[in-house]
Amino acid sequence: MTDAVAPAIILGIDPGTRYTGWGVITLAGSEPRALACDVIAPKSRLPLERRLEHIFSELGDVIARFQPTVMAVEEPFVGANVRSAMAVGEARTVAILAATLAGLPVCHYAPARIKASVAGYGQGEKAQVREMLRLQLGMAEPPADLNASDALAVALCHAVQHRAAALLAGAR
Repeated sequence: MTDAVAPAIILGIDPGTRYTGWGVITLAGSEPRALACDVIAPKSRLPLERRLEHIFSELGDVIARFQPTVMAVEEPFVGANVRSAMAVGEARTVAILAATLAGLPVCHYAPARIKASVAGYGQGEKAQVREMLRLQLGMAEPPADLNASDALAVALCHAVQHRAAALLAGAR
């Protein structure tokens, strides 16, 4: 008799104050599968604190609906635009708070690690990542929105890392 393992449900987040992508995958079978993905897009005319409140509320609804076992969130890429990186950081903090208040563990992944996990190359183009994501999650079509696609990629990155850790633990 083998112990039944509860399926992992992973919520991936691509944070932003204008668009926060979210994607949910499951590890119930031998291969990860996409359950749902979408974008939270607060009205741009709202003050920042209202947009963050909207993101927090919507993520709470997503968590209640899908009951994930873990949240994986993309770390901000800090390039030349510091203001943009700060805004991503604010949305990321709100997502982490929503997960923490729901009792979810949170894992953090750098953009290059996400791309490498999904496409095999940390500097891959978005189109390449989307196509590999579609294939690995058994989707007929990739998500139309890049933010939702990126969120699924974050979730898939966690699944790949989770699977690798389990294999290493079993080898000991």
